[in-house]
Amino acid sequence: MDDTNLQTDLQSPDSSDEGFSSFDSLSHTFTPLPARSPTPPMYGVQSVDEQVSISSTFSMWHTLPPDLVFSTSDSVLFYVHSHLVLAMSENRFHSLIPIPSIDQPYNSVIHVPEGSQTFNIILHLVYNIPSKHYSPSMETLSSSVDRLSFYGVQAKKHIVAKTPLYSLLLSYAPLFPIEVYTLAAKHDLLDLAIAVSSHLLSFNVFSLTTEIGEQMGAIYLRKLFFLLIGRNEALKRLLSQPLLPHVPTDNCSFHDQRSLSRAWSLASAYIAWDARPDMSTGFLESSLNPLVSKLTCNLCKESLENRIRNVITAWSQVKRTI
Repeated sequence: MDDTNLQTDLQSPDSSDEGFSSFDSLSHTFTPLPARSPTPPMYGVQSVDEQVSISSTFSMWHTLPPDLVFSTSDSVLFYVHSHLVLAMSENRFHSLIPIPSIDQPYNSVIHVPEGSQTFNIILHLVYNIPSKHYSPSMETLSSSVDRLSFYGVQAKKHIVAKTPLYSLLLSYAPLFPIEVYTLAAKHDLLDLAIAVSSHLLSFNVFSLTTEIGEQMGAIYLRKLFFLLIGRNEALKRLLSQPLLPHVPTDNCSFHDQRSLSRAWSLASAYIAWDARPDMSTGFLESSLNPLVSKLTCNLCKESLENRIRNVITAWSQVKRTI
């Protein structure tokens, strides 16, 4: 069986296996039956009456039998395939996986320091399968990504666009924008940081703590500051351009147009004073359009409407990501 079929098998466990129909549960607890043949020792199993927890996704019931067992700090067992784990790791999973000999294959449970929630996300990355249905917390996701390097797995190499974990992290951006951006920055996940940065336009940089700034690092902190400051300055430049007068007419001289120029300057200065990187085009339009209704000269109206339209169009085209 190739790796693709194995991953498909893991995503769709056989619902006919009693006690394993609820795929959204991280693990299932059961009382093991007496073994009929020699089996690897199970962590925490002292007798046949003791209950153990086994991962619902990484269980022993798969078409291709697992040859490796991990036990987390909260005593949940994960049955996995050594060739997939080793293919992802550059240090034999922190040297936890021994080199098997011909006479002695993998035959023991490997203990890991993580809890099952965190380790579950790590293994889903290893197998490149979605873990969204578990609804992990942002803290769990962050902890899982931080622990990848411990096991010799490069986050930058494997958390890329269109992968399940990348998509899951991006889906958390609307609710946890600074947390996801900081996590992406810490591990140099540029594509993810770019995608998340559009959710940070309303972020108050003065609320940024020293701890977050240090985790983010100078490069990504600079990128974020340049995005927010750059958009502010761009909006101010757009609003600071004076309104061009039209050719004088009998009903509207240059002197008459000065009042419109002053009104535009006051309105644009008011908006520029409160300029924000996340200021919407709708707010700009609703703030500037009342000036049009006060005009009696059609040429002045046309000139002002064109200016408002140009400002809104130009603002909508200002870069919204790092």
